[in-house]
Amino acid sequence: MTKPSSAPLVISHDRLVVGERSFPFEIRRNSRARRMLLRVMPRDGAVILVLPTRASLRSGQRFVAEQAEWILARQDERPQVQLWHDGAILPLNGAPHIIRHRPDARGGVWVEGKEIHVSGQAEHLPRRLRDWLKRRARDEFGAAARQMAAELGVKISRITVRDTQSRWGSCSAHGHLSFSWRLLLAPPVVTRYLVAHEVAHLKHMDHSPAFWRLCAQLLGSENELRTARTWLRRHGAALHLHG
Repeated sequence: MTKPSSAPLVISHDRLVVGERSFPFEIRRNSRARRMLLRVMPRDGAVILVLPTRASLRSGQRFVAEQAEWILARQDERPQVQLWHDGAILPLNGAPHIIRHRPDARGGVWVEGKEIHVSGQAEHLPRRLRDWLKRRARDEFGAAARQMAAELGVKISRITVRDTQSRWGSCSAHGHLSFSWRLLLAPPVVTRYLVAHEVAHLKHMDHSPAFWRLCAQLLGSENELRTARTWLRRHGAALHLHG
């Protein structure tokens, strides 16, 4: 059992204070969780406590206190956020592109070769680039999802693009699909897998063998499925560091 940390720890509303450091904090209940889990999100250092349905808040707080040193170690290991500015590198569909600021140009955001050009004032560059990526993700993911849904004979009620840290995508019982726009930064094989994953949920709202067979069918091979899942495990967290 981990020994409690000597650093003072305080949980107050949505903040976790360990010694002299403070982090966003959230408690999530999960009916499928069999034990308490802690996560440190790579982008903003938020600490997520996952509690099984029957676990008490007090036991969860004790668990967090016992893991204080682990939390600080994970915070120290987090890589630096990659800010968007002229000359910065941004992976688009898995390929590195150089961001070029074009203050006197018009046209918003566009791609030329391996460069992403952003017009307007420098202080607006991150917002303009993020909005452009969201629109592009919505178009690309939407087209792929509708094509796969047509293959299965299922309907999609709505497609949204968000910026979530804990889930790459989701599918509701009403046919609403949601994706993280950051998947646009990953290689196409990864994007196709996540789209296939959520479309397959329109047939199977579980992760049964039938569900995984359907994912592989939509992708064309089990090898593509394995390749995408391996890439996400190894490199997925880094997608949250951009912007």
